Amino acid sequence: MQTVTEVKALRAMVRGWRGKGESVGLVPTMGNLHEGHYSLLKQARVHCDRVVASVFVNPTQFGPGEDFERYPRTLAQDQAGLAEHGCDLVFAPSVETMYPFGLYDTVHVTVPRLTKSLEGAHRPGHFDGMSTVVCKLFNIVQPDVAVFGQKDFQQLRVIERFVRDLGLPVVVLSAPIVREADGLAMSSRNQYLSTEQRRIAPQIQRTLEGMREQLTQGKTPAQVSAWAVDRLEKAGFDPDYAVVRRSEDLAEPAPDERSGRVALIAARLGDTRLIDNLLLD
Repeated sequence: MQTVTEVKALRAMVRGWRGKGESVGLVPTMGNLHEGHYSLLKQARVHCDRVVASVFVNPTQFGPGEDFERYPRTLAQDQAGLAEHGCDLVFAPSVETMYPFGLYDTVHVTVPRLTKSLEGAHRPGHFDGMSTVVCKLFNIVQPDVAVFGQKDFQQLRVIERFVRDLGLPVVVLSAPIVREADGLAMSSRNQYLSTEQRRIAPQIQRTLEGMREQLTQGKTPAQVSAWAVDRLEKAGFDPDYAVVRRSEDLAEPAPDERSGRVALIAARLGDTRLIDNLLLD
């Protein structure tokens, strides 16, 4: 496995693979990798001859007061893990490489409507930054396949939308959420939790399961949301949202819709913000 930091070097590697008729997969990450990330790599390997993983903490998808400065940078550890899990090439660019005209004078990719609710409402500008950097990575690597985790469910839908809308020649695949033994979705931010917070954190996943049970009992999505928010607050969370949405477009489901739904939660424990979701049907 090799690591490159410049676009020219990456493209030379990819061009060599293409010359041999090999397909290329991409797994974009912000580093500080765990088993959830490595599951994306495994899926990419199933579909492609070669796999590129990017490691880049993207400043434009962090809002004011968020954890950009303290987000863990663990490149050496990530390189070792990626090599162990069969990655062919790591792309670890600088901010200057990804934003040659600066952070505030760059072309932006904006996805309308789909980015206005949920994460978009609570993290203004997040999806513009995410969409922009993912589109840049697609243009730089030009992969056949790109794999993203289902934990960031809204992000997945946003990427699928701009790929289709812009006619990008990449197949976007999703990989299931990887969980700890107690049900907590794996996340680089879990390490921010105190011992007591870590004990409480799996209640998010149990609340999602409870939301599914509430729906099977005939409760409306609004009733289920109110139940979930109350349960999370009693457990010690500060919820941003706990909702049921259509999985296709994240719109509110009609009262008679009984399929194609997803439950989504975003909640804080102290200074740590956690997200999770559960496909209901």
